[in-house]
Amino acid sequence: MPRTLRVGTRGSQLALAQTEWVVKALQAKHPDIKLETVVIRTKGDVVVDRPLREMSGKGFFVREIEMKMLEGTVDFAVHSLKDMPTELPKGLTMAALCNRVDPRDALVVRGMTGGGQDWRIVTAQLPPNPRIGTSSLRRQAQLKNAFPHWRFCELRGNVDTRLRKLDKGQYDAIVVAAAGLLRLGLQNRIACLLPVEVCCPEAGQGVLAVEAREDDGEVLALLTELDEFSMRVEVTAERAATREMGAGCHAAVGALARLQGRTLTLWVAAAQPDGSQVWRHQSQTTLPDDPDDWLEEAKTLGINAARELLRQGAVIMR
Repeated sequence: MPRTLRVGTRGSQLALAQTEWVVKALQAKHPDIKLETVVIRTKGDVVVDRPLREMSGKGFFVREIEMKMLEGTVDFAVHSLKDMPTELPKGLTMAALCNRVDPRDALVVRGMTGGGQDWRIVTAQLPPNPRIGTSSLRRQAQLKNAFPHWRFCELRGNVDTRLRKLDKGQYDAIVVAAAGLLRLGLQNRIACLLPVEVCCPEAGQGVLAVEAREDDGEVLALLTELDEFSMRVEVTAERAATREMGAGCHAAVGALARLQGRTLTLWVAAAQPDGSQVWRHQSQTTLPDDPDDWLEEAKTLGINAARELLRQGAVIMR
């Protein structure tokens, strides 16, 4: 492949670390490949003074990058899958899903390092009526239900910005994706990981998504070498569930699938924004003998799980 391939990415420390992982993985397979990283500012990077749920539309962390791909300015892009809408723009495809790290949410507590303790112990050590930083309606709604005395405060910014605000005393603790801390080597900041039964993660959390143009066969052939099929099976179930529930980026809905052997387990949750009620469902299926049928089976599992939540009376608020 003689031409230099341009990789689109956001400019945050985490986004660059994720892109670097993909670049190194490609170069390990193809030492002669030439790759250039192109930083692109998105709406989510520019508008930092408003809660995420007030920002209209979907994909505000990826849309500008996708436009550059369609224009031909960049050849492919690296995203956090959880930032991507369930429906991609016409002409683009998910070339690879890879390198999933712990998908759970992490509680980071001011003054507490090197934790990783049991979540019950950590949450019991918080001050009365603690100030908890997070802009995620999904996190707020589920945690309000589990901890009614917690006070939730808006928190925007990159990982380093959020940690800095915490350390300055603006919050007693913050809730962030564990994956971001792990990718940046900040695992010592994790006081505890929140179990899925307390805070079900966002669909696709912890997964790297590599997106490219559908008609660029040369690039697709290269990127598909990074695709992890087992991860695609998990993500298919998760995103099918959120799509069936009609859940956008701002809905209080979570989904997590785990594949072990041929057993696929899926947890889904939906919550009222005020935390007054949380609907949860766990389901499991044994995948068919033929792996060619696994994605369809995963999709069916996700759809059925979503329908069960709706049958229970779940109301999807955005």
